[in-house]
Parts: sequence; structure tokens; C-alpha cells
Amino acid sequence: MSAAAAPASAPADITELVGQLRDMAWAEQVDEAQALIEAQRPHHDTASPDWLLAASWLGRGASFAEQWDVAEHYANEARDGSIALLSSRELDADGQLPLALGAGIEVLGHAKNAAGDKAAAVQFLSDERERYRGTSIETRIQKNALLLGLEGQPFPALDVDEHLGPPLPSVDSLNGKVVIAFFWAHWCPDCKRQLPALEQLHETYGDKLAIIGPTQLYGYVSRGEDATPEQELAYLRGAYQERFPIPEWMSVPISQTNFLDFGVSTTPTLVVIDTEGIVRLYNPGDLPYEQLEPTVKRLVEAA
Repeated sequence: MSAAAAPASAPADITELVGQLRDMAWAEQVDEAQALIEAQRPHHDTASPDWLLAASWLGRGASFAEQWDVAEHYANEARDGSIALLSSRELDADGQLPLALGAGIEVLGHAKNAAGDKAAAVQFLSDERERYRGTSIETRIQKNALLLGLEGQPFPALDVDEHLGPPLPSVDSLNGKVVIAFFWAHWCPDCKRQLPALEQLHETYGDKLAIIGPTQLYGYVSRGEDATPEQELAYLRGAYQERFPIPEWMSVPISQTNFLDFGVSTTPTLVVIDTEGIVRLYNPGDLPYEQLEPTVKRLVEAA
């Protein structure tokens, strides 16, 4: 249920204000959200991470509604204010600051693309990724760069630190096959719900389709219990495999590098590659069989 907006004349609790603006963003209620935030501006510290997060939600909502002037205005407020705060603190020392900055960067990148300059958008996001390399927002920035620029490009080689199941297929062995890269996490319920669609695709297309399942280590196992890399690998190969069997036809390369390079801040993320190694679909989030199969069918039939 959406939070009820506070009366414009009354100061709202900042946490409630963020929630109101988040709900309005998803509902694309841009005019109402803009009126609310401007009415609340005199009552709050507009340099605080919480306020900047509120502004970033309005920027996102305006981008959803394709009101790009409004989107850029509030995204710039979120980004510029966050950068100012970074002169006195580390980005990831504050829970709200990475969210505000990441959203501001995301919206500004998509605004450049909406203005008709995809190259500038991708370059901006690439520069921002480099600027914030090693922070919690690096993957989010890369995801948005890839949403604009990966489709139509050659699929980059995957990194392999460890693997589950069969070894990663060689590039030569994948020639002439459609490939799905299914980025997943052991804690992710949507990833488990995605597997039946992949199994159905495997049964339908057989040797014409290869499915690879990259994952990474997260530093914990079931119920959030902390784990060393060795313990987490043992969990994946033991208790996890017993409860949620990984298909024997799917190689699972394990590497954090893949998740950074492919912008996997959302799991699952699905990448579909044609028979010549060109990315044809980059989709953060799950896809039902009915939406995924037509893409695979088209690429198989085009081979």
C-alpha cells in the first residue's frame, strides 16, 4: 500500500518522505511528487543523504514517465549533493548515500540516451564506473551502461576462478550455438523460479542451445551464516546441490569479476547470444518461458 502524502504545510518525517516519493515514482506521479518535495524543502537539511535519496526517487520517477527535464534536475541534485558529501566521508560508510548517488548517475545516463546521444550516455556511465570502481555502486553503473550498449556487441569472455558442474565450454565448442548466460545467486528465489524455463528450453533445443550459469561467492551460506570461500564452495557442492540440484548440462563459472563486468546488480540477469557470439538480449531480472523462448527460437532458426 502506498504511504499517504503528508500535508504540504506540515513537516514530514524524512523516512516517510522518502517512502512517499518512492511510491509516487513507481506510480509515475511526477507532478504530485514535485509539489511534495518542494513543499517539504524548507523543513529539511537538503544536504543530508536522506534528502538526496528523496530527490533521487523523484528523478527516477520522472525518468519512468519520460519527463526528462524534471528527471535531470533532481538527478543532478542527488549526484551533486552526494559528491559534495564525499569530501568528508567514504561512499559506503552511509547506507543512503550510495543509493542516492547510484540513482542520480543512472538517471543522468538514461537522460543522455533519451536526448539521442547514446554514445555520450555510455561514455558518461563508463567514466562514472571508473570513478567509483571498487564501491558498492560500481555494478549498478555497469548494468545501466550495458542496458544501453551491450546488445549488438560481441559477448565478452567469462572469467573462471572456480566452477560447479562441467567445465566452461570453449569458445570453439559454442560456435554455431545460441547461448544463454544465466547469472544467478544461491540466495535468490527468483533465480530458482527461472530454472524451469531454462530446463524447458534445454529440452526443446538440445544441442542447438548452450546454457551457462555464472555465479559468485557472497561470504555466507544458508540463513545468512558467515562463510569463508572454501566453506561456501563446499556448501554449493554439498547441501545446496542436494536441495536445489544444479542441472548437469549447465557449467557454473564462479567469479566476482563476471558480476562486475556484466553489471549484475539484479539476479537473475539473462544474456542471450546468437550463433556468431553477438549479444541479442541483456535482461536484468527473470523472464518466463513465454517471453524468453521466442528470442531463442528466432536465433536458432536464423542460424
